[in-house]
Amino acid sequence: MAGKKYTDQQKEEFFRLLDRGGTVRAAARAVGVHEDAGYNWLRKTGLTMARAAPRTYPAELKAEFLRLVRERQIISTVAHELGIHRPTAHVWARKAGISTSEARKVNPRREEFLRLRAAGLTRVEARARVGADARSATDWDKGITIINRGRVYPDGRVVRYPVKNNDVVPERRTRAIGGSVDLNVVEKIIHPRYLSLLEREQLQDLRRAGLSIRAIASEMRRAPSTISRELKRNTVSVRGYMPHTAHRLSVKHRARPRRAKLVANAELRSYVQGKLAKRWSPQQISHRLVKDFPTTPEMRANTETIYQAIYVHARGDLTRELGKQLRRGRIARKPHRQSDARRPRFVDPMNSISNRPAEVDSRKVPGHWEGDLIIGALGGSAIATLVER
Repeated sequence: MAGKKYTDQQKEEFFRLLDRGGTVRAAARAVGVHEDAGYNWLRKTGLTMARAAPRTYPAELKAEFLRLVRERQIISTVAHELGIHRPTAHVWARKAGISTSEARKVNPRREEFLRLRAAGLTRVEARARVGADARSATDWDKGITIINRGRVYPDGRVVRYPVKNNDVVPERRTRAIGGSVDLNVVEKIIHPRYLSLLEREQLQDLRRAGLSIRAIASEMRRAPSTISRELKRNTVSVRGYMPHTAHRLSVKHRARPRRAKLVANAELRSYVQGKLAKRWSPQQISHRLVKDFPTTPEMRANTETIYQAIYVHARGDLTRELGKQLRRGRIARKPHRQSDARRPRFVDPMNSISNRPAEVDSRKVPGHWEGDLIIGALGGSAIATLVER
């Protein structure tokens, strides 16, 4: 590699691709540069591809995870319910001496349940003995195998269930200059008072053209102090201002992460749990807090805060426990749809009868079928008819 020369155009294009969120290896390959040269340029410029901060979990969550794994003998499902990174969960289980490779094949609770059923006990009595829930006991009785987000029936039929995200947009992360960033947050437009990515690209072009800060501000119709602050805060390279990197950094600076109110305040959480156990609605609890604690502003929680604590922040058994205490008994929020939007009855788009070939109407060629489906009240019954025209 020593002695091989690259052009300024290659170097400029390399940093442009890197600024847009590409990796060093991909950017180097795209411009025909060896990746060692790319890393060398990056070090000399003072930029880094920092990794995301390691995830930390409280000791109580780890203890709850190990307890559930010992009970259920399955790691991935428990890790998903508690919101634990799966590789981390497997490391915890291995260090605790828990091996589930054989336990996946033979579930001791299921085997004991089936033995009790064969001995003459009812389903309710058998599941009470082994501590299983009603749904699992029914599946075991019918020979249904439970898999991740689905079931396998004795006849080989597999049913998959959609993933519930509680109206939360799935996270899309990428490693870039300045660290790991959430693309959903980066792409979200908050308010016109914040500089957009297009404005930051314009700022870079005007800066390279040699314009002063006041001239740039006049061209962009922004205050000179806004341009000055932007260049001072988000210029992180000796190569000058990089718009995409600056945009990601501004999003990171804007974040104000904090713990959920019901997670941080144990007294408030205990009060809410007690009222939920008495079948109070979150709205009733929110209004009652004002009356019971008139001079304590820390003991406040609006209705949405309580719902968020149940649907988003609670994990594992706590989610099921709190969800059952709601009057509707849901452990996941029902998705809201537009009132004027009609849900399609079928997955595939309808094919209008007007699109069928003309030879079907003549009834001269065999092999054309006509079908109809009638569904009874509440979907309790159905009848289908097929007629060869």
